[in-house]
Amino acid sequence: MATPLFLRNSLFPPLHHSFLSFPKYSFPSFPSSIKSRPLTSTMMRGSEITEEVSETKEAVNVDTKKKTIFVAGASGSTGKRVVEQLLSKGFSVKAGVRDLGKAKTLLSNDNPSLQIVQADVTEGSAKLAEAIGEDSDAVICATGFRPGWDLFAPWKVDNFGTVNLVEACRKLGVNRFILISSILVNGAAMGQVFNPAYIFLNVFGLTLIAKLQAEQYIRKSGINYTIIRPGGLRNDPPTGNVVMEPEDTLYEGSISRDQVAEVAVESLVHPESCFKVVEIVSRTDAPKRSYKDLFGSIKLT
Repeated sequence: MATPLFLRNSLFPPLHHSFLSFPKYSFPSFPSSIKSRPLTSTMMRGSEITEEVSETKEAVNVDTKKKTIFVAGASGSTGKRVVEQLLSKGFSVKAGVRDLGKAKTLLSNDNPSLQIVQADVTEGSAKLAEAIGEDSDAVICATGFRPGWDLFAPWKVDNFGTVNLVEACRKLGVNRFILISSILVNGAAMGQVFNPAYIFLNVFGLTLIAKLQAEQYIRKSGINYTIIRPGGLRNDPPTGNVVMEPEDTLYEGSISRDQVAEVAVESLVHPESCFKVVEIVSRTDAPKRSYKDLFGSIKLT
């Protein structure tokens, strides 16, 4: 059988192991007050949090002038492209990495607008807040676990790690959060449980479910978010134009990491991207559209 399109050029090697039960986790409670910038309106009912997002909500835009963007997972295959594109657009970048030595060989060290800092998303929100710093205006999360035999790894990085980043933002009053996730995270609700890509990616400790729960946490947190769900990631240069669809729409297709990074960076300068979940692939037969048009075509979530 031919390899599904979504899995072509995948960086994940096949693993052969049985499933383990994934860990339970109690999300931290939200503080009653947040320092600095106000977050979106939330309603507290006991331990439950519901988010109020109206169609007339004023979107928060990040201007490139003297703005600092913290990138989590900055030395990864997608993260380093995000860093490069941010710098090319005039942003200052704080690159959060686990291994400083490795990062300095991958990222340009001679750019005065780039600062490389140690940041491990699994170490908790307090340490992350120190790494992000009060000078950061937005956070882009481009983290991803490394495939291996630890089936809890997706939960440590893609779930708890993302939650830690959001909590760090809340501590600091950073009210703009961009998450790079994946299509098919909600594959069960889409009727895609037998999709080979859905099955394949969930072999790694239920990766897609870990990502979905992190997304849900972000959406209830009150922070100004954009969640980007790309198709299968390719390392080669872009071919075709970006296709953007609403959540739970795309179940196949691929896209260059360069284009994923571009979408993440463009979301910072287009208020049309705020409070939205978008799914992206690239297609050679797709028309070229502006990002203002692409983001504007997606309804608030």
